[in-house]
Amino acid sequence: MSASAARSSPARELLDLLASMRFAITLLSVICIASVIGTVLRQSEPMGNYVNQFGPFWAEVFGRLSLYTVYSAPWFLVILTFLVVSTSLCIARNAPKILVDLKSYKEGVREQSLQAHHHKAIGELHSNTAMALAEIGKALSQLGWKARVQQRENGTMIAARRGAANKIGYLSAHSAIVLILIGGVLDGNAMVKLAMWVQGKQLYTGAGFVSDIKPEHRLSTGNPSFRGNVSVAENQRQGIAVLSLPSGVVLQDLPFDIELKKFRVDYYPTGMPKSFASDIVIHDGTTLREATVKVNEPVIHNGLAIYQSSFEDGGSKLELQARPLASTGTPVKIAGRVGAKLAFGDQTLELDGLRVINVENLAGDSNASGADVRKVDLGESLGKHLGSGAKTSSEKTLHNVGPSFSYKLRDAAGQAREYNNYMLPVELDGQKVFLAGVRDTPAENFRYLRMPADENGELDGWLRLRQALADPVLRDSAAQRYATAATPPNQPQLTPQLKLTAQRALTLFSGAAAKPGDEVKGGLPALSQFIERDVPESDRQRVSEVLLRILNGSLFELHQLARERAGLEPASTDTASQGFMTQAVLSLSDSLYYPSPALLQLQNFEQVQASVFQVARAPGQKLVYLGALLLIVGVFAMLYIKERRLWVWIAPSADMGGSQVRMAMSSTRESPDNAKLFAQLKAAVLKDHE
Repeated sequence: MSASAARSSPARELLDLLASMRFAITLLSVICIASVIGTVLRQSEPMGNYVNQFGPFWAEVFGRLSLYTVYSAPWFLVILTFLVVSTSLCIARNAPKILVDLKSYKEGVREQSLQAHHHKAIGELHSNTAMALAEIGKALSQLGWKARVQQRENGTMIAARRGAANKIGYLSAHSAIVLILIGGVLDGNAMVKLAMWVQGKQLYTGAGFVSDIKPEHRLSTGNPSFRGNVSVAENQRQGIAVLSLPSGVVLQDLPFDIELKKFRVDYYPTGMPKSFASDIVIHDGTTLREATVKVNEPVIHNGLAIYQSSFEDGGSKLELQARPLASTGTPVKIAGRVGAKLAFGDQTLELDGLRVINVENLAGDSNASGADVRKVDLGESLGKHLGSGAKTSSEKTLHNVGPSFSYKLRDAAGQAREYNNYMLPVELDGQKVFLAGVRDTPAENFRYLRMPADENGELDGWLRLRQALADPVLRDSAAQRYATAATPPNQPQLTPQLKLTAQRALTLFSGAAAKPGDEVKGGLPALSQFIERDVPESDRQRVSEVLLRILNGSLFELHQLARERAGLEPASTDTASQGFMTQAVLSLSDSLYYPSPALLQLQNFEQVQASVFQVARAPGQKLVYLGALLLIVGVFAMLYIKERRLWVWIAPSADMGGSQVRMAMSSTRESPDNAKLFAQLKAAVLKDHE
């Protein structure tokens, strides 16, 4: 019974080893999948960002699975611990055997066992045993074999080996896995949470200035591992990093302050950023150190790495003008800094940002330039309702279109809409237009109101027309003028009917006929709704063309009246004026759905830049680098280096003065090149034998 158990113990050990390998590979696969998720899905973002990206249901599901903090999730750390422990135990169990095996040449094997090997040979040498030993030893040495000799009563055993690094590769690869995993944990959020627990700190979930956050939300400078962002405006200094977690933030005090002297950006001819860098001064006590931080060129100071992460506005001064859309009120001047909150009627104006450089795709469409306003297609017009500011049908052509600023209007209930307006007119499809974007949530793209620039490159002409459209007296006068001009001289009785139709078209288009709560507030959708509701289907195409022609003619007369009231000369009927009216019809229609009664225009600004630095103390980084190096060495050794052992038995031959040689070779992995190698060895060792 004991003998059977003894015979089965090697098989049992082999099965246990295979089982442990399968378990380790399974754990490693799970960690790799989780790491892919952590790489693709941005980690430690505010929960609102995930809700906008995935929706409330899936955002909650992913949150419960801790996919937003994969590297510090309990299940991930448990799997990591199991893998580190199992791999470490595997190293501890096999390392002594491997070290012993590296010193062993196994010269004590019996000569009779050589016949059991796959690669074996036997032959006769004319030399005596002493000379044969010397010749064979020299041949093996020249071929790169290390050998050890054992003298026996009946002969000499030469044990040689080559490729011992294969075993070292095993230890190297397994040690690399342990080092990389430990290094990853040391540089992850798990260490931050551990530091918070040890120091008794809490997450901060509110809003406000960094300087106002209380000490219970700030980690000490002795925190061994962290990675956070520091935002510094030009000519300002900061010594606190923000560590973001899904449920809030925690502040990290730095052992020094970072002062931003100058932020520099280089651009390509198209206006795209080419490179950016920050000239900084590090204030470490009484020591000052000047340095330049560039992308992929961090500055290392006392073990902390300072990376150029991004850049943002640092509180630029903005001069705005609020221009009413529907009324003829006086424009209101507004001055404020980016980040400020100002009263704006019954709402709050939040100035969010300034972008001096905007690179957009502004490929032109030559067919759209100077189109006749009478050829406006209703279906096509509705398709362009508050569309993209850069939507074209041509190939991409990138241009810098100048400054823009973004802001929010927040009501008393806390609901806010986001706006993004360009300072200068942008040329789209051959027509210069001012762009005013709006979106209801950050998850949406901006929808742009495209208002044509007048002959002076200003917005005044379009605003006059927009305000005139809201005036019922001017609408009636425009309808009368159109009816008088459009009536044939030989049919004066058509004038009243044309005036009534023009009045009806302008009333529908202006939104004056809309009731509170109606989804259709005016513009081209109101005309479309009227045609679908009151016109038989067979006549809709003809009536649509007639109604649009009357509307365009009436709007042109309204434009002339608005200029006349402003003391300007009448507008010409050239191609430029027709292009202005073509875009004006579309933008007037869109403006009725613009969710603000006033349009904010950027008049002037004083830019203040801010750099966002990522400051990291990463003690695990060196472990990861060392692990990566060991992994490369280990994998290379295991895949490309084969351990081979050779035994040569030399015994006196029956012939006087000769020697009988028996040789055999084994390898960790059988492959076709083993046969070639053994043939080479055979030729070198048994060179006298034919």
